[in-house]
Parts: sequence; C-alpha cells; structure tokens
Amino acid sequence: MILLHIIKTSLTALKVNKVRSSLTILGIVIGVTAIILIMSIGKGAQDLILGEIGGLGADMIVIRPGKEPTGPTDIAGTLFADSLKNKDIQALTRGGNVPHLKAIAPVVIVPGAASYKGETYRAQIFGWSADFMSSVFNIFPEEGVLFDETDIKQQASVAVIGSKVKEELFGTEEAVGKNIKIKGRNFRVIGVYPPRGQVAFLNVDEVVVVPYTSAQTYLLGIDYFHEVLTRAESSDVVAKTVRDIEATLRESHGITDPAKDDFFVVTQEGLVDQIETILGALTAFLSSVVAISLVVGGIGVMNIMLVSVTERTREIGLRKAVGATNGDIMKQFLIEAVMLTATGGIVGIVLGFVLSFLASFALSVALDVSWTFTFPFIAAALGIGVSALVGLIFGLYPARQASKKSPIEALRYE
Repeated sequence: MILLHIIKTSLTALKVNKVRSSLTILGIVIGVTAIILIMSIGKGAQDLILGEIGGLGADMIVIRPGKEPTGPTDIAGTLFADSLKNKDIQALTRGGNVPHLKAIAPVVIVPGAASYKGETYRAQIFGWSADFMSSVFNIFPEEGVLFDETDIKQQASVAVIGSKVKEELFGTEEAVGKNIKIKGRNFRVIGVYPPRGQVAFLNVDEVVVVPYTSAQTYLLGIDYFHEVLTRAESSDVVAKTVRDIEATLRESHGITDPAKDDFFVVTQEGLVDQIETILGALTAFLSSVVAISLVVGGIGVMNIMLVSVTERTREIGLRKAVGATNGDIMKQFLIEAVMLTATGGIVGIVLGFVLSFLASFALSVALDVSWTFTFPFIAAALGIGVSALVGLIFGLYPARQASKKSPIEALRYE
C-alpha cells in the first residue's frame, strides 16, 4: 500500500468510531489547552509588571535593607530588616559622596486604615515625600497642595489622599482641611490626587501619603526605613551612582567586606531581570506540571489503540491476505495514533487561544488594569509537535502488535 492510501485508510478507521476517537484525545486536548493558557497568562502578567516597573523610569534606584534575597524564604528577612536609618540619608546627601544623585526619598509602609467620622477605608498608607512621588509619577493634586520638606522636618500631621479614599471617606463632602484618623492620630488632608489608577507598584487612587518622619514617630514608633528610593541625574550614570551608594552605605555601616552588606541596591534593569527570571521559571514549572497530562493522554491513546487492534484482528488478517506487509500494517496504526494526538493538539491550541483571550479580558476587568493578551506561538508549535510525538511513541507498541499478527489466525478470529 502506498502512503496516501494508508492515510486514507487510517482516516476511514478513525471516522468509524468518532465518539471513541474524541474521548481518546481528551487528555491531549486538556494538556495542550492548559499549557497555552498558562504561558499566555504568564506572558501577560510579565508584560503588565514590567510595564508598571518601567513607569518608574530608567534612572530610578531602590535601596532596600537586609541581605539581598536569593529565594522566596529570604523575602521576610528583608521586610523586617532595620538597617536603613536617617544617618544613611544624611551620608548619601552629604558633599560629594554620591555626586550624580538627583533626588532621594525614604519610604515607610504603614499597615492599617484611614477613617473619618463613621467611615473607614483600608488604604495604601505610605510615609513618603509627596514632592518625590509627584515628580516620579507626574501626578499633582487636583484639590489642595502637597506637603513639603518643612512639613517633613517638623513631623507635621498632614496627608495627601487619592480620589478613591476621598470618595469612600467623604463622599461628596469637601476633603481638604478635614482631619482623618490613622492609628488613632489625626492627619489634616491638604491635597487630593486626581483619578489615576495603577501606576508602578501602587494604586494612586487608594493612597494616603504622609511625611515619612510623621509615620515613623506617630504611627509606627520606629527609627528606620522600609526602603529608600533615589534618582540619578540620568540613566547613563546609574551604574556609577549605584557604586557610589554602595560605597557610602558601607562606610556608614562600618562594612569592609561586601559579602556582609546589610543592604542591597536594585536598579530598574536589575529589577526587570529578576522579574523575568522569576516569572519565566514559574511559567516553565507550571507548564511542566501540566505537561504530565500529555503523558496521561498518551497512555490513553495507547490503551485505545490496543483495543482497536484486538477489534480489527479480522481486518488485519484480510489486509495481509491481499498483500499488505507487516510494515504497511504498522504504518497504518502509527498514522492513526499520530492523527489522533495531532488533532488533539490542534483542538487544544484553538481552545487555549479562546480561553486565553477570555481570561485576559476577565483579568483586565476584574483587576482594572491593562492586561495584554499574548498568544504564545512557540507553545502552539510545540503543542502540535509534542502531541504528534506522543502519538508516535505511544502508538508504536500497538502498531507492532498489529503488524505481528498471523494472517491465518487473524482471519479465523471471531
């Protein structure tokens, strides 16, 4: 039998049992669909996070306390480290220690909620510099003003709030000039940001920004910072600025061995690399776990093909009696197995495309972010290739069993 005839014969055999063929490829369909879905969502998440990080600017440098985390278990140590203090800010801004430093702003993260009269709202509360935040995100109050360096030095009880915070606490009432409570302390609202949504790592609509000195003294009772944000004069001098920051902080902390640093510096480039590595590894891990279903699907194909060989024993005997060779029989059953799994791969890709698009749309609406739909063409190509390979591998044994049957015994089979 020529190859074209074998293919036609295989197609005819598969069409005879459409329901069984459909159920046979179900495992392959599920596996490929899941891989497409995971890789699409993973790429969308990566694009979203990197896009938000990029909003900070290439000249941004972040200083964080503690040892640089090398894994998920190290993150907690960084959150509770207290190695960045006011003396470090003074050292960084003193003389020519960091000549290309354009701006610096310590950050204190305050867990809790803001309240006004009977209303309470769990906002993102930061002890920060309002001027620094406005310069980085290019956002300024639509009502009122920002607090300045004088307010920071005097530990003033003032706050600038987001539009969502104003809406939840004050409704249609005027917010500027009113006092909100944070951890039992009154803070006078002096400014309200316009609606802006998610920018980089925070939602501007949900923030409450107070002077970092006030947050340290009145809200948390600490003398350290959770991180320090700095900006270099330009992206061209970021590398030199990082070296100057590290040298200055080591001198401030009395550290001579860089391996004993109790702080670490992250640039936008480094942060992007970290995010890409983490998300890439997570996507690869999840995809490999889901790929197990392809193996399960392959075993299902092998089982059904073995059943098919038994059911079609007389057909095999008849074909051999009219001149088909062992090789012809083997090719026919191999082609049937590959056709089954390849079809499953194609259906899985189509289904994965549809579900990925719907998932991207749902995430955009649910999270109120610009979630980009990305279809992983590499995963689609691999899906078809791997599906066909699974059919080839798991169809080999049934095909050999079929080719070995004796034509005389096959014809006598009832």
